[in-house]
Amino acid sequence: MRPSTLRALKRAAELTRQNRFTEAVLIAEPVILAADSYEGDEIRCWLADHVTDFTGETEQETP
Repeated sequence: MRPSTLRALKRAAELTRQNRFTEAVLIAEPVILAADSYEGDEIRCWLADHVTDFTGETEQETP
């Protein structure tokens, strides 16, 4: 994934945690739409692996 794409995704996650969803979409959407199929797959995996970056939640172990 290009460094600029990763920066945009991280910034979008930060904005989402601050309840600034519209701004997050404005930053993330263009880089997602511009991605080729290879980078799109990388983005998809990164998003799946970093869900808590967007929610601010931490995983809790179940008993």
